[in-house]
Amino acid sequence: MTLPAGVERHDFDGETSLATQGQPVYGERTDGDWRRWDPHRSKLGAMLEGGMDIGLEGGETVLYLGAAAGTTVSHVADFSGPTYAVEFAPRPVRELLDAAESRQNLFPLLKDARKPESYAHVVEPVDVIVQDVATRGQARVAALNRRFLADDGRLLAAIKARSEDVTAEPETVFDSVRAELGSAYELLETARLDPFHEDHLGVVARPREE
Repeated sequence: MTLPAGVERHDFDGETSLATQGQPVYGERTDGDWRRWDPHRSKLGAMLEGGMDIGLEGGETVLYLGAAAGTTVSHVADFSGPTYAVEFAPRPVRELLDAAESRQNLFPLLKDARKPESYAHVVEPVDVIVQDVATRGQARVAALNRRFLADDGRLLAAIKARSEDVTAEPETVFDSVRAELGSAYELLETARLDPFHEDHLGVVARPREE
């Protein structure tokens, strides 16, 4: 697996970890300008630590769905081009705005990822969609936002089983989500995100031709 340009491994107090260059956001350890990308706090970080091939080179235009307070999207913005960060809840958006102050390419949007028409006038075509939304219908969210993704782009999604059905076995949920995603995307790789995130599935996919 090749890391994107702008993502490296650095030593933090004797522990080697992924890192990006930028202002700290969530109390992560630093080494000069480098900040530790904690896979226990980031689903995308866990996908990289698990060896998934996310297919990014660095510098891509990104639409991030479910940005929360900016933990992961701040790392993404450190090595990407324009990064649109969609978050529905007002409270974490306040922290997201703080993360964006030192990142001129990070654009927070207080919007609902289930309603892409509400930000379609702002978001340009993107190379990558990163999705981490804790809501029922995660495959539908990915399908609705397919409209922004370049034909040769990538969907990088973290599917949370308990958000779909708290009573079902996670693997049953993942099978259902894989099948639903398949209508809009070709799945390139899927893997559980244990031990970093329990009952989560990492997905790398590309859009099917329309």
